[in-house]
Amino acid sequence: MRQGIWTTDRIRKAEERLLAATPEGALMQRAAFGVAVQAADLLSQHTGRVAASRVVLLVGAGNNGGDALWAGSFLRKRGVGVTAVLLKPEKAHPAGLAALRRAAGRVVTLEDAPRVLEAADLVIDGIVGLSARGPLREDAASLLDHISAPVLAVDLPSGVDPDNGKVDGPAITATRTVTFGARKPLHVLNPDRCGEVVLIDIGLGPELGEPDLRQLDAVEVGAAWPVPGPQDNKYSQGVTGIAAGSATYPGAAVLATGSAVLATSGMVRYAGPAADAVRARWPEVIATGSVTDAGRVQAWVVGPGIGTGNDGRSVLRHVLSAGVPVCADADATTLMSRYPDVLDARDPGTPLVLTPHAGEFERLTGAAPGEDRVGAVKAAARRFDAVVLLKGNTTLIAAPDGRVLANVARGSWLATAGSGDVLSGLVGSLLAAGLDPWLAAGAAAYVHSLAADLAARGVPVPAGAVEAAIPDAIRRVRKFC
Repeated sequence: MRQGIWTTDRIRKAEERLLAATPEGALMQRAAFGVAVQAADLLSQHTGRVAASRVVLLVGAGNNGGDALWAGSFLRKRGVGVTAVLLKPEKAHPAGLAALRRAAGRVVTLEDAPRVLEAADLVIDGIVGLSARGPLREDAASLLDHISAPVLAVDLPSGVDPDNGKVDGPAITATRTVTFGARKPLHVLNPDRCGEVVLIDIGLGPELGEPDLRQLDAVEVGAAWPVPGPQDNKYSQGVTGIAAGSATYPGAAVLATGSAVLATSGMVRYAGPAADAVRARWPEVIATGSVTDAGRVQAWVVGPGIGTGNDGRSVLRHVLSAGVPVCADADATTLMSRYPDVLDARDPGTPLVLTPHAGEFERLTGAAPGEDRVGAVKAAARRFDAVVLLKGNTTLIAAPDGRVLANVARGSWLATAGSGDVLSGLVGSLLAAGLDPWLAAGAAAYVHSLAADLAARGVPVPAGAVEAAIPDAIRRVRKFC
């Protein structure tokens, strides 16, 4: 897992150890040079030039303000007009401010800030650092209405909580965020505020320890995704069972089954009242009317569209008692919340993946995810001894042992009916192929969001179009193998 994410407290401690072994000021200048490089790139993109452009630095107290000031001094050497707005003049970083003044950068008061902001080609946000919490203070918040240029944030958009991404008042929305040494939780928990996140290497390494969150990348997903080898057949690749749909909701069955078919080239067995609809759309599927007649499978998907009455409860109990990995989605999680004893049918240790959205999560656990989504999903995973995939623009996947994956969606294209059914089929197929349940859920979430982006191409599409793009998404991640 190469894409680690660490809490700010752990990053600060690692930076302290690195600072103790580094000449004074060297790390800040390295970080600031990275900010200047990214600022020049944004200027080129948005104005077509670097020299003769105008950059405004919003400078608070502390090291992030120092980074902005040093970056301004580097930009001056490229012919950029740089103006610094000092929000706390008496607390501005002395060396950074001196460097900017030596480079003939301008410094203005808050009273002049609106005028220079309105003329800026780029704004660099160095208002607060990682220790800050809460919204912007009144003096900084008063400047937001005067910003129309792209914003480059230093480490974090000011006003966004660095550890949970919370915004509870005025805050910066960045076009791009430059961070140093390691990514922080807000970069995946509130990506809309951060924009593109660029990581600058400042020399942090083993002293960080194991990350608090991880992201899969395309290489890792592609390497994990099962593809047939010379000795494989339809059974050896995994047989996925789908218990989904009803006479009222046959579409859930068709979508969940279809995504399992497209995910691997193994076998899919469907069991339920939508068998005719499934056969009509997916003739390669073995479809029966009941889970008791389905035959042997290596994993089950249960829940989408099965209803929350006695029939759905019986189906869920049967699937949980089968002794194979289960992905429980939609109505299955609602049934678990209403009838907790249904989980007694599960053999201890049998893998279980739960895939709730926020409302289902609240029903299942008795509390909404709240501001600390990471803590909430970790607690649920421990409580149910299951992998819990909490859907959202940033989907979180927690294992009972405390590991957490974050998958940041590519846009909001999955906010459409049936997209969750597509995801559950993907998870089930990977479970049937023998992947670790945590990795199966994370890889499925990655391909799911990639398929949505490929299908959408900038416009909303239905879940069926997302499903149809699954092979293209798998090709994209497999090209690195």
